[in-house]
Amino acid sequence: MSFSANRENLDKEEMEILEAYEAGKLNGAPVSEAMISAAKETMKKNKNINIRISENDLEAIKLLAAKDGMPYQTLIGSIIHKYASGYLQSIV
Repeated sequence: MSFSANRENLDKEEMEILEAYEAGKLNGAPVSEAMISAAKETMKKNKNINIRISENDLEAIKLLAAKDGMPYQTLIGSIIHKYASGYLQSIV
């Protein structure tokens, strides 16, 4: 893959990185079995829940999910995960 159209905007260090990338000299970070296992555990979705939600809230969530090109259930799961992980905080 070449990024020649953007080369004029790169500084010296960025140009060195791009040239190393294009030459195949860059390697990814090492991945351990523990990292793979932790990633798999994080992505497990093994519990179903039923909740009651207002029709207006559900429609708003469906619209937001559609704008992002994802199923609304995925968006709801993401919101719950972010809240549980501390990335979203209650304003109450």
